[in-house]
Amino acid sequence: MLVIGNGRLVTRDPAVPFYENGAVAMDGGTIVRVGTAEDVRKEFPEAEYVDARGGVIMPAFINTHEHIYSAMARGLSINGYNPNGFLEILDGMWWTIDRHLTNEQTRQSARATYIDSIKNGVTTVFDHHASFGEIHDSLFAIEDAAKELGIRTCLCYEVSDRDGMDKAKEAVMENAAWIKHALADDTDMIAGMMGMHAQFTISDATMELAAANKPAEVGYHIHVAEGIEDLHDCLKKYGKRIVDRLYDCNILGSKTLLGHCIYVNPHEMELIKETDTMVVHNPESNMGNACGCPPTMEIVHRGILTGLGTDGYTHDVLESYKVANVLHKHHLCDPGAAWSEVPQMLFEGNPRIANRYFKKQLGVLKEGAAADVIVTDYIPLTPMDASNINGHILFGMTGRSVVTTVCNGKILMKDRELIGIDEEKVMAEVRAEAKKLERSING
Repeated sequence: MLVIGNGRLVTRDPAVPFYENGAVAMDGGTIVRVGTAEDVRKEFPEAEYVDARGGVIMPAFINTHEHIYSAMARGLSINGYNPNGFLEILDGMWWTIDRHLTNEQTRQSARATYIDSIKNGVTTVFDHHASFGEIHDSLFAIEDAAKELGIRTCLCYEVSDRDGMDKAKEAVMENAAWIKHALADDTDMIAGMMGMHAQFTISDATMELAAANKPAEVGYHIHVAEGIEDLHDCLKKYGKRIVDRLYDCNILGSKTLLGHCIYVNPHEMELIKETDTMVVHNPESNMGNACGCPPTMEIVHRGILTGLGTDGYTHDVLESYKVANVLHKHHLCDPGAAWSEVPQMLFEGNPRIANRYFKKQLGVLKEGAAADVIVTDYIPLTPMDASNINGHILFGMTGRSVVTTVCNGKILMKDRELIGIDEEKVMAEVRAEAKKLERSING
């Protein structure tokens, strides 16, 4: 048994959203009691106790679009890299990195990403992986890191024809093997999807191969209309818009996650809505690549299930919350935009997306839900209650405000110190592989 108490408790449960001085009790991977600190401690006096010291206790965060393979790009300088536009960024930086990645470097990238996630209070990660340098077993290398660090994760491999049909087929089969493995697992800690890069690097033949090897229980995770070039390619080659092509290829559906959706029109939004397909917004990446601002506010207003991701740009979802908040205000010239939509994406959309792949309810502190809990050191200087929680989070916290992280009932970090893992040793191993990667790229 584990009890976390003596803090302002944000439950995300509409029935009782806030306790001024609350506590949550966990037994194994499940929450068994939520209430006042006094009541919960009285009920479980022998439980291991974590004192929140007046900070904020709330559900752990979910990241619905990550790129673990980008971990070793931080500070990397590639000889001759001087991009002019999004396609040159893809080929010159990201595809160059993934063409050199070994499975050991993939594993170390995952360790680095998951450690950063834990430090930022993220315990569930949907990753979209690419390592054309070594495809076979690459998702299983990521699983090794997830198990070591105690993170819940949904993985897929980025199918693409960009390095030839043999590697496209190998990518499909890596997805198929991983999905089979994940479906047979009963821990509720791993899941799988059929990953795809973007339609402009995927032929009809590869689409058909992916469909033939995708179990009905899962969907696709694919970048959609991230750059205008993707739309132009689809119009030129197929005479249709991107979402129409995906619809015709039977890609859309309730288990499919579309990343970005910058260049989609109202007709495409209706297709996404009618097929109950999910969308994930990645504001910092879109801005950093100068791809444009997606019509995310309209997508949300149409009732499309929309989440918030980081695209590997950061592992701090609160950073993405802050950026999305100002991006859409600025883009729409409307200071009233994004106040409700962005927290809805992060605190409601992400859990709903995750629960299409994981059984135990995520993103909420209530009896029967997953024991994924974080504590922050934020102590408000103005009144805090159920009506203004998101304002306190937006303006008062960052991911590094998190001091304690619990996933599946296990303490992964306490008082900013990782538990059960030698962080210094792990990061030394990560740095060694990062150096090897840089040498293999630049010679």
